Amino acid sequence: MPDSCWLLPDPDPQPVDALASALRIARPAAQVLVHRGLAGPAEARRFLAPSLDDLHDPQAMRDMPRAIERLLRAIGAREKILIYGDYDVDGTTSVVLLKKAIELAGGVACYHVPHRLKDGYGMRSEVVETAAAQGVKLIISVDTGIRATEVVRRANELEIDVIVTDHHLPETELPPALAVLNPNRPDCGYPEKNLCGAGVAFKLVQALLAALAMPADKVRRLCESFLKLVAIATVADVVPLTGENRVIVKHGLSGLHTVRNPGLRALLDVAGFTGESIPTARQVAFQIAPRINAAGRMDTAQAVVEMFLTASPDRARELAQQLHEQNTERQQVEAEIRDICERVAVDPSAAALVYYHEDWHRGVLGIVAARLVERLHRPVFVLGRNSEDGLAQGSGRSIRAFHLLEALEAMADVFLRFGGHQHAAGVTLETARVDEFRERFNAYAAARLRPEDFLPRVDIDAVLDLREVSERSAQDVFALAPFGHGNPPPLFAAPPPLFAALDVEVAGPPAVWLEKHLKVMVRQNGRTLALKAWNWAARAAELPTGARVDVAFALEEDPRSAARGYPGWAAVLREVRPAAQAREAGA
Repeated sequence: MPDSCWLLPDPDPQPVDALASALRIARPAAQVLVHRGLAGPAEARRFLAPSLDDLHDPQAMRDMPRAIERLLRAIGAREKILIYGDYDVDGTTSVVLLKKAIELAGGVACYHVPHRLKDGYGMRSEVVETAAAQGVKLIISVDTGIRATEVVRRANELEIDVIVTDHHLPETELPPALAVLNPNRPDCGYPEKNLCGAGVAFKLVQALLAALAMPADKVRRLCESFLKLVAIATVADVVPLTGENRVIVKHGLSGLHTVRNPGLRALLDVAGFTGESIPTARQVAFQIAPRINAAGRMDTAQAVVEMFLTASPDRARELAQQLHEQNTERQQVEAEIRDICERVAVDPSAAALVYYHEDWHRGVLGIVAARLVERLHRPVFVLGRNSEDGLAQGSGRSIRAFHLLEALEAMADVFLRFGGHQHAAGVTLETARVDEFRERFNAYAAARLRPEDFLPRVDIDAVLDLREVSERSAQDVFALAPFGHGNPPPLFAAPPPLFAALDVEVAGPPAVWLEKHLKVMVRQNGRTLALKAWNWAARAAELPTGARVDVAFALEEDPRSAARGYPGWAAVLREVRPAAQAREAGA
């Protein structure tokens, strides 16, 4: 790993001790809560035990009353409603949520999910024109539409009302829809700005169910059922797992211990979660979401929607297996492209990078960009060529300090289409302008990023004496889950960096297993701790016996170990540096 920047917490013990005493939790968990701004006992309790009652009133979202009035009118008149979705986890689950809710309310809904490679991202006028010919009177977009001004205008010309539900950042001008549900529109006072697309669709569903003549306890049970898919989408879309998103994911994932939907059950089974085994947020991100996304990346996401909607367990299992196989293919294609990119020499002075090849499969370019950002620590776009229209298309990912969408807006003339978020975006442009994009993107980043922005951050939540690491402290740390973007797994450091006499000592040569992993024993004040080090075999030389080092490590649940009668947790090495480095830096 290149030089990194270790960020250490405030060592003040008073608020930590007070919180640990008030909540009766071990100090490591209390240190994390204080470091993350949750020093008050009341707010810390809400964080540890979020309630469904903490969900915000959906009517607080701008245009929600207007959207519900029009939707109820369409349902009552049995108008044909088109749900216009997207091809990723967020978009496909949104389609399923809304279609099921409309049908529960007695309405009729069909849906359209674009083909990533043939249609590209966003709404298209020809789909609206086809819908008009089929008698559609209301279109509801999910996870898309906030920048579809011309498409919405065309729908208006065809006398189709449009309700936009989206979470992407809007342009200055909102689309001329009957209602625009987006917490990120400037005039929306909805408290939670970080909902994913399925989260916004869920708020519409929540408001719809509340408007029906349904007992309150039934509405609550239905919302709890819908949260299972919303939780998966929230994790997959990498929005912060704080605030309302934490409520959604905490309750949605816990609901996965009982799954009646044949498609969701089949998906969990093929991903290895049989019986009542419940995936963590990390497992959703790396084992479940990729299988859902694989359909849209490698072919069409139609299979995902069908899988979640079918009542046939046999058909659900068939479709889940298809997604599994497509994910395997996706992994192979992604690895090939990533290998090509990693062999390209990178100019150390480059602030941002654009990779392009006309033969690259465009369905995996966003994943490749994310992997390259992890390795190179600078903003990256990866582009391929659409063989049907000859245009360059692709995706970008960014580092913490760089706002990707603002960069694209600063050079909007380069693109035919673009959109996205602060750290993820997509573009379409003429192939003749790829070099221009590369130069302008790099120049824009170079003018705004500082040398320290390119260093990997090791953000330490708490500095511990190894004697504080125990079964109890580990379980209290696990109570801070679900972990993900905005609430990452806590990272601990040892030793306390202000006390050189407490350096951790490497207690023996690292053991290598499966040719790529290490097990390292470290010792401090008479306590020895085993650290697992995934994919660290190449760095074994940094851990010679007797070396005095600072280690950054996480505590992780280990159900396999627990099943064998051993402790159900493990300490996992994340980063290491010579102890003297901390003293010289004054850290």
